[in-house]
Amino acid sequence: MDNDQTVFQNPEPSVPQESVPTPALPSQPQAEPGPVQSNLPPASNYQSDTVKTSSPIKKLLKILLGVFVIFSLIAIVFFVVLPNFSKNAGGTVTLKYWGLWESSKTMQGIISDFERENPNIKVEYARQDIKQYRERLLTRINNGTGPDIFRFHNTWYPMLSGVLLPLPSDVISKSDFSKNFYPVVQKDLVKNGAIYGIPLEVDTLSLFINTQLLSSAGLNPPTNWVDFINDARIMTTKDENGKIKVAGAGLGTYDNITHASDIVSMLFLQNTVDPNNLQASSARGADALSFYSSFATDANNVWDNTLDPSILAFSKGNLAMYFGYSWDYFNIKLQSPNLTFEIVPVPQLPDRSVAMASYWVEGASVKSTHQKEAFLFLKYLSRKDVVEKLYADEAKERPFGEPYARIDLADTLKQNQNVYTFVSQAPYASSSFFADSTFDNGLNQQSNTYLGNAVNSMLNGSSPQSAFDTLSQGVLQVLHKYGQ
Repeated sequence: MDNDQTVFQNPEPSVPQESVPTPALPSQPQAEPGPVQSNLPPASNYQSDTVKTSSPIKKLLKILLGVFVIFSLIAIVFFVVLPNFSKNAGGTVTLKYWGLWESSKTMQGIISDFERENPNIKVEYARQDIKQYRERLLTRINNGTGPDIFRFHNTWYPMLSGVLLPLPSDVISKSDFSKNFYPVVQKDLVKNGAIYGIPLEVDTLSLFINTQLLSSAGLNPPTNWVDFINDARIMTTKDENGKIKVAGAGLGTYDNITHASDIVSMLFLQNTVDPNNLQASSARGADALSFYSSFATDANNVWDNTLDPSILAFSKGNLAMYFGYSWDYFNIKLQSPNLTFEIVPVPQLPDRSVAMASYWVEGASVKSTHQKEAFLFLKYLSRKDVVEKLYADEAKERPFGEPYARIDLADTLKQNQNVYTFVSQAPYASSSFFADSTFDNGLNQQSNTYLGNAVNSMLNGSSPQSAFDTLSQGVLQVLHKYGQ
């Protein structure tokens, strides 16, 4: 990892009557026929007795049948008609809304405003546990007990395509979607010409730098990878045995690097490697893996696999440069309130800028029985004033809200560099299913397992090309599993 090395190479009911026997006549001259005698009572008497016997039973049956019908009608009205009437009349349609990160208290502000504007609709917000969330979401939607509106990760479309409802143009038009949201959002959420979600936030991988360590070394935040390498080496301190005491940068290994998959994926994207078609960029992919691992394997290594997880090392002041997302700010401050650091854009290769985006989206269920009302709520969530109110309510509970996904609100964050950096990179950001912290147990995590194996194999002596080839084969299987 020499200073003058190329960072990335770029090669390529009836009653029966009884039968009465006729008596045999003696053989004698025939007499005139006369009436035949019978022991049976006259027909008129028989029929009269029958009617007298069955009439009370028929009347009783009719009464019982009538009572049954009346009670059945009452039950239908009570258990079916009235509930449906109450759901669909006079402000009683109820939408179930599943969220992940925000508390009910935070969300209640915008929900109450929506309910005032739409008095026939109520919204029940339920914050979900991220563990097993994707599986639970799919199961509940498919059995008819799921939410009408729910949050999902921007990379989950392949896993949720069967339950996501496309948004009609009266919710948001394609032109408005293109005008209001960043290119990465359009690429992720527009499929076959249809829009499948509304993002309330956007986030990008950024560089956190320990201000004291940077200042003590007389350095400025690096903007390119050559400067990043040099600065990382300068800020790394080791003991007499070569053991790292303060690490210059948190990358190179996998298991103790927070967001390792995102960092490697960012390097892939910067080196024009398409995560959806790794085989087409084999050499460039191997170069990116080699570059990443060199921070731990090089003779002048600035990181190794014996150190604390990178976010913990940074919080303790034992790591100079850390790659993280906006929510990491809160975790770091919670761990070390007095730690001073700045957040800047990630380093770039010459002549092009590429960042890594990872964010969450609100979508509607195709199984919702209140699709019209769900669309009204999603349209409401896309409004500029609503997003601003939500950010303000979030900022009441923490230093800042989720970075705006709307382009026209980015500049309002400039006064807070801690949050502005994340949206400043959004115009040139791309996304990848290698994103971590989605807890999906599906496309993302399965792909990341192969990625982790690739990095670890290089640390154990495998060549970057061999590691990348194995990675691409494994990821291809995962993509096919999810219809990609």
